[in-house]
Amino acid sequence: MVIDAHNHPEWHGYTIEKFVRNMDENGIDITWLLTWEAPEDEYPPTIFSSIPCWEKNGPIPFSRVIEYVKQKPDRFVPGYAPDPRRPEAIDLLAGAISLYGVRVYGELKLRMMYDNPDAIRMFRFCGEKGLPVIVHIDYEFDTGSMYPRPSYWYGGGIEAFERAIAKCPETVFLGHGPGFWAHISGDDKYDKEMYPAGKVKEGGKIIQMLKKHKNLYCDLSAGSGLNAIRRDLEFGRKFLIEFQDRILFARDYFDSNHRQLLESLNLSKDVLEKIYFKNAMKLVPL
Repeated sequence: MVIDAHNHPEWHGYTIEKFVRNMDENGIDITWLLTWEAPEDEYPPTIFSSIPCWEKNGPIPFSRVIEYVKQKPDRFVPGYAPDPRRPEAIDLLAGAISLYGVRVYGELKLRMMYDNPDAIRMFRFCGEKGLPVIVHIDYEFDTGSMYPRPSYWYGGGIEAFERAIAKCPETVFLGHGPGFWAHISGDDKYDKEMYPAGKVKEGGKIIQMLKKHKNLYCDLSAGSGLNAIRRDLEFGRKFLIEFQDRILFARDYFDSNHRQLLESLNLSKDVLEKIYFKNAMKLVPL
């Protein structure tokens, strides 16, 4: 079995028919289907070239997730992350859990500190309900323009994320995005290069966090997760083996690059099975 623990409806033009066909072609049995709900001024307008949705709760609203799950309930696990700064956010999530069987809080990708009081209240609610929380972290990189934003940062950096993890020990968190995976290395590239290259240096922050916080897991998806393992294959293999119980296979896209990388590393069957599906099923039993 293979579970893709991070993907989105209509992402990069993948209608449900094309999406399911892609899953079949790549040997993926189940996908965790996630939202990205954010105020209009917190995501770049260029996102619409990847997902042409103009609903007010976009760019990837929960309505799209519901549509996919209704058509293929055996292939998708519904996720939903209403903006915790909204006063109705917890009620919206509670309703989505009871009415639509939401199992994951994700993807959280907002211009806010992830340890702010509203976020902590939401994370603790997720812990009570048994929902893992998937967060995206990005540091500030200059876009070269002033409007609509000079940069798109999310989460407030790794320190804010760690404070949230520490404040919510009963909640499982999955780290994701360039601002998370750059910290596999102990160098200073995390806020200078979105996808750092070169050998991994000892002392990476997420290594320290994984050892300290048992409620932290890793979402291997996107170019950021792929780059973190591929930039130093020897270190990447050791990392996957050491933290085999807390790494989830995920794509956030529709290619086979992550799987090809994993298959090339001569990992044991036991390690691969944990990464491909057992860790996901531990968090979200099917």
